[in-house]
Amino acid sequence: MTMEKSAFGRLPDGREAALYTLTNKAGASVSISDLGGTLVSLKVPDREGKLTDVLLGYGQIQGYYPNKGYLGALIGRVGNRINRGQCQLDGRALHLNANSHGHHLHGGTEGFDRKLWSATMLPESGQLVLEYVSPDGEENYPGTLRVKVTYAFSEDNALSIHYAALCDRDTLCNLTNHAYFNLAGEGSGDVLDHEIMIAADRFTVVDQDCIPTGELRPVDGTPFDLRKPIRLGDGLAHQASDQQMTCGNGYDHNFCLNGAGLRQVASVYAPSTGIRMTVDTDQPGVQFYTGNSLQGVNVAKCGHIYGQREGLCLETQNYPDAINHPNFPSPVLRAGRRYDTTTIYRFSV
Repeated sequence: MTMEKSAFGRLPDGREAALYTLTNKAGASVSISDLGGTLVSLKVPDREGKLTDVLLGYGQIQGYYPNKGYLGALIGRVGNRINRGQCQLDGRALHLNANSHGHHLHGGTEGFDRKLWSATMLPESGQLVLEYVSPDGEENYPGTLRVKVTYAFSEDNALSIHYAALCDRDTLCNLTNHAYFNLAGEGSGDVLDHEIMIAADRFTVVDQDCIPTGELRPVDGTPFDLRKPIRLGDGLAHQASDQQMTCGNGYDHNFCLNGAGLRQVASVYAPSTGIRMTVDTDQPGVQFYTGNSLQGVNVAKCGHIYGQREGLCLETQNYPDAINHPNFPSPVLRAGRRYDTTTIYRFSV
């Protein structure tokens, strides 16, 4: 495994961002920026052995301003949505910054995706360690949260993300990554021909603002039954007739994953390249998002501006708005307790 650091451009405030590229013996590679811990590219072989970049992203730092879609970024303190940014933590009212249609989304006005992380390269183990200290009161969250995220890339083309955090006060924590994948190759068009499977018997029902109602609905007989692989375009064909798909303008829902512990929960396959991605996680949920509102403003690596459904996301997570629903897994991180979770994206043909 080799690791290289290169310049990635200047932030609007003048600070310099870097790009770290991990390359295995077969030539497959992943590139990560210290701006937001952003996954910028991920090159893996297709069925003919050609290296294919399966990750949406930009070739320089300026592409990530303004923020459109959180492409490839680390998300925190709390990923996904919190209704109106309001909740109770042990009887104390929290009023988190409402940055999306009156709701709190992906950590607030300036979440972890906008932070410049401290980076440490560990070439001997194929790891990049990113660290960030979120001060007490940031985005109105209580406590000083110390976060460490470790990216690792293996010789058999597996990308592992290990999230760890500690806080000096009780707080909320739900970290994830917002990577957009296109296994036919970044810039190749939409992902409607991709085949998707998610091992989940239930999903979280949402309202018109994509805020969970609290209902965990069985997937049986709905377009959300992805327990066997289906062509994504066939699932999205139900958008006009299914009320839940209308709310999300397609798939933009949390799936309540079967099982516990680190296990395989999802797979995606692109017939055009033969590339398959499987997802392992120890998290209880995954947000499946089909790029319904993806609308770039800058030219991407492929040479054009991204449009709707050119990528899909599988964001491993706790359930959205979990703090406001006692029947959801708790997102509370107690003072001195360690937040510790792992997700692995594996690629094969």
